[in-house]
Amino acid sequence: MKTASAEQPTEHSKVTCAAERRTGLTIALCFIVAVLEGIDFQAPGIAAPGMAQALHLDKLQMGWMFSAGILGLLPGALLGGWLADRIGRKRVLIASVALFGLFSIATAHAWDLHSLLGARLLTGVGLGAALPNLIALCSEAAGERLRGTAVSLMYCGVPLGAALAALVGVIGFSADWTLVYYIGGLLPLLVLPLLMAWLPESAAFLDRRDRTQGLSHAAKASVTQGLFGQGTALTTLLLWLAYFFTLLVVYLLISWLPTLLVGQGFSRVQASWVMFSLQIGALIGTLALGVLMNHLRPLAMALLIYLGLLIALAALGMAEAFSSMLLAGFAAGMFATGGQGVLYALAPLFYRTEVRATGVGTAVAVGRLGAMSGPLVAGKMLALGTGAAGVMLASAPGLIAAGVALYCLFVRSRRALD
Repeated sequence: MKTASAEQPTEHSKVTCAAERRTGLTIALCFIVAVLEGIDFQAPGIAAPGMAQALHLDKLQMGWMFSAGILGLLPGALLGGWLADRIGRKRVLIASVALFGLFSIATAHAWDLHSLLGARLLTGVGLGAALPNLIALCSEAAGERLRGTAVSLMYCGVPLGAALAALVGVIGFSADWTLVYYIGGLLPLLVLPLLMAWLPESAAFLDRRDRTQGLSHAAKASVTQGLFGQGTALTTLLLWLAYFFTLLVVYLLISWLPTLLVGQGFSRVQASWVMFSLQIGALIGTLALGVLMNHLRPLAMALLIYLGLLIALAALGMAEAFSSMLLAGFAAGMFATGGQGVLYALAPLFYRTEVRATGVGTAVAVGRLGAMSGPLVAGKMLALGTGAAGVMLASAPGLIAAGVALYCLFVRSRRALD
């Protein structure tokens, strides 16, 4: 009896250690992919001045270039989430990484507007399909209570990757606009063997697949019910509202801020420093807000993110000194991307395993509509001569609506966990 009782804790500890290693490996590999996504997300903003000059593109055409990649994110997120709930998160993620790596390199070989738009569109499909799977893999590996923390840790890779892309411009390589796309394309292709060999498939997905094998009709019927039935309809709509307006601002900043700064008289290197500051703020904001979301009251959290973002946008529109612009960029990144990270951490809490990737994917897709709208609207407003301040402050009503939606989501998530 003594031998059996002594062996039982040992076996239990082995299982626990194996599960912890599996979780750590999943988050680490997803973090690496998030870094690669961040590089490509920031690449258009860094490359824009040189790209416009090399390909003879005006501001409206550059707006279409920014939006083409974001347009690809929309079907990518929908299809990536839908496929992940059927054939597995790992397979879809690997295919997504291969796709955005190949077409990032293709972007560097674009010879006119049409080839550029095609390359950016397909890059966006790959990027869009990857994100719901990164979120699903991390949230399911971490378990119920730690899902938000795991997703926040993973998502820190996005601003880190964007900061690395901005560093390319800071060092002085921004004159060759193709370099950042070669970096953003080759690194994902080098990471693919690591994902194939070491990334574990979601245990929750495998368990659900084994239990529901042969019930394809029931599975198909559960998707709509999972998103809009059993009290989830309001949650889904609130997520869509918050995602739409938050990502509108995030992508407006990522896409147009370097060009706006150059137009205000700053050098390209100074513009790259501001983008670097923005992404460092985003990295810190994602970590800090990810921790605070489990401690602050819902109203305090919503006010902190969206009031802070409104103040930062106003500062970006009115700042004239380089030092002030650096500080404003840091604050904008902290609250814009940090708030986006909070939304990504919240979404998996509201959906069952069988529709989790689809639920996250649809929310991300709606957010991409906002992300696509931001650069287009900004490009049109700049073409009409409104200036940077007008572009920044025009987003205020949408951010207020997103803040209200986030408050309601926090209230609902606290009730679900209690």
